[in-house]
Amino acid sequence: MKHTYYTQGTCSQVIEVQTTGNIVDDVSFYGGCHGNLQGIAKLVKGMPIDDVITKLEGIKCGYKSTSCPDQLAQALKEVKAQMSTLDE
Repeated sequence: MKHTYYTQGTCSQVIEVQTTGNIVDDVSFYGGCHGNLQGIAKLVKGMPIDDVITKLEGIKCGYKSTSCPDQLAQALKEVKAQMSTLDE
C-alpha cells in the first residue's frame, strides 16, 4: 500500500510510505534535512509498522512539538487505520 502524508510543524512537507502488510518497504521525505531523512528511511526499511511507531513517536525537534521522525510515526498510524478499514 502506498500512502502520502502531509506533515504538520516540520521542515519536510510530505512523506510517502510504501508498505506490504505490516512491514515498511520504503519511505520518501520531501523537504527537510535530506541526509538525516535518508538515514531514517533506510533504518526503518523492513521494520514492522508498530516497531517504527514505538521508536519514533514523540520525538521533538528543538522547540517544536513534533519532528520528522514523529511525523513518520503519525503517517504510519494513518496507514494502520486504513489497513483496519480495509479488513472490515
